[in-house]
Amino acid sequence: MHPSVRACLDYIGEARGYEIHHDGDLPARSGLGSSSSFTVGLLNALYGMKGKMSSKELLAKDAKYLEQELIRENVGSQDQVAAAFGGLNKIQFNRNGGFSVEPLILQSTRRAELNDHLMLFFTGFSRIASTVAEAQIKNLDRRQRELSTMFSMVDQAITILQSSTESISSFGRLLHESWMLKRTLSDGVTTSEIDEIYQAAIKAGADGGKLLGAGGGGFLLIFAAPEKQAGIRQALSNLVHVPFCFEDSGSRVVLYQPNGL
Repeated sequence: MHPSVRACLDYIGEARGYEIHHDGDLPARSGLGSSSSFTVGLLNALYGMKGKMSSKELLAKDAKYLEQELIRENVGSQDQVAAAFGGLNKIQFNRNGGFSVEPLILQSTRRAELNDHLMLFFTGFSRIASTVAEAQIKNLDRRQRELSTMFSMVDQAITILQSSTESISSFGRLLHESWMLKRTLSDGVTTSEIDEIYQAAIKAGADGGKLLGAGGGGFLLIFAAPEKQAGIRQALSNLVHVPFCFEDSGSRVVLYQPNGL
């Protein structure tokens, strides 16, 4: 049994036996927050079984507590919040462990333009995020300049996306700059094979990109103009390209039958 399953059942205080089915469209250990998404979804379902409709904030807080305190994994807090809330948000994390979620308001045309410029490729390399994150945590004190620069890029990115005059390609170049900084956080963030994949995408016309999650493998997000994307798919033809669209609802119970079948 996965440790998060036992932790969720114990935390909710559910003594009944359950048959739990989990279906995923994408592989685990790939940087997409699948582990935290599973925890959030299972908590939501268990709350529903007890006749409670949990708030998104409570789901995120409970999932953070389970993964960080009960299971004791080296995970951040962004995946749980993103899975619970959904949508495009600016998420602020506080020193006391709390967080705030501010929806990012974009014009519909700008939002569609952003989505159309993003490509997702599976590198074929899986890794345990907790191990990669542990190395980054150990380097935090020696990487304050890089972390401060990356932090400042958040507001720069929002300004670009909300601008009615600046080219969306500026966002891609900023993404490239942030990836160059993230690569320096620890030796486990990237590999020579991943660097070759990224450079092939840039050579084919991409403006920027980054590995998702802690790094070390998983999915590579590429930012490129639509007219360049056919060439990029050709350059990365040995990788799986996964089309996607933005999602706004977050975790939700899609079927609720309190009286049973």
